Amino acid sequence: MQSINAPSLAPGVIDWLANSSCPRVLHVFDSACNLINERREVLSIVTPQIGNGPFNLVVEEDVLFSEHLGLQSSISISLDHLTLGNLTINTTGTKLWSPRPDWETLQTKRHDILYNVTKLPITNNQPLLPKSLTTSFSSALATADISSALTITSQLAGLGIGLTPAGDDFIMGAIYAAWIIHPYDIASILAQEISNTASPMTTSLSAAWLRSAGKGEAGILWHEFFDALISDDRAQFEESTGNILARGETSGADALAGFIRTIIASPFSKIPS
Repeated sequence: MQSINAPSLAPGVIDWLANSSCPRVLHVFDSACNLINERREVLSIVTPQIGNGPFNLVVEEDVLFSEHLGLQSSISISLDHLTLGNLTINTTGTKLWSPRPDWETLQTKRHDILYNVTKLPITNNQPLLPKSLTTSFSSALATADISSALTITSQLAGLGIGLTPAGDDFIMGAIYAAWIIHPYDIASILAQEISNTASPMTTSLSAAWLRSAGKGEAGILWHEFFDALISDDRAQFEESTGNILARGETSGADALAGFIRTIIASPFSKIPS
């Protein structure tokens, strides 16, 4: 039995651990292990290489989960540790990481964000999705046309292949843009309605990301990207963009495309700063 510590976790992980009675292993990779409970809620146990996320429990070592776990591995949850097969993860003293970016500050700097977004070399990147859908979806979110947004959501959700299909990634990035474009009450309604519509139509892991986006939560790479968007540090901006683009086969690029297209489609982009 190998014992490792967990230096950080998102608040949702605490709820997951407290309220899961029949969890099982969903996916096992070298740097991550995804668990799912009876309510289709996902918990990701990840190495420092992947880092913090809205439903992540980060362990302190670069353990190879694929060497220790399989889809049939047993799971045991107690007050201060989680046992997966022959791995025990200690959660005593683990620090909380907030998955919610500072949307209020980002909104006040949306003109700076727009300027920096237009400087990205991938502004015209087109995901492998129908252009009519992506264009209409970004426009609907940018103008808070919730009826049209929900109609298109039902067409984009689950569209594509992989654990997080391209349509879902594009939706997630567009939702992040909506949190910046609109006041909190409008953004909250848009984001939650869209995520509620999309999440039952896709994979469990993708649904977890969409539900998190609906609550205004994002992973560490997006936090770093948002920080870079409002900074004057060009190197930080390029590094954070590159880190998102490197995520998955096309997941990062598709999500970034959703974000960029929605920001550019927003009404404030037509108003001089």
